[in-house]
Amino acid sequence: MKLESRIYVGVGVFFVLVVVIYFLWSGDSGNSIFLVASALLGIMPGLYLGWWSRRMSPRPEDREDVSLEEIEGAVGYFPSYTIWPFVLGIGVFLTALAFVFGAWTAVIGMGFVISAAIGGTLSSKPKAMAHR
Repeated sequence: MKLESRIYVGVGVFFVLVVVIYFLWSGDSGNSIFLVASALLGIMPGLYLGWWSRRMSPRPEDREDVSLEEIEGAVGYFPSYTIWPFVLGIGVFLTALAFVFGAWTAVIGMGFVISAAIGGTLSSKPKAMAHR
């Protein structure tokens, strides 16, 4: 987790530099708040991951001399091709259109979202359980 911690803290430090330069050039404090929030969204998880990586034993990914066989874990079951992500996208799109056209599109969109959630859950069961 040391690499992940460094990446997050690096993103946070980048946004700290950006907010300092932005505030000095523009003098606008309103938009600087969003950049400060972006910096905190990088620094806070990075510090947490760094703190957590000191408390746990090192992972194989944190060593320099690691081989691919040491990192590889159990591979799970992934369903074959399915239409449900597309249906979910349509549902989210129709639900978002409710901000423009009214609540009736949210009702239709939520129908798509719920059916996609049910269909995706049922289609992702392993084939060994399909006979039940």
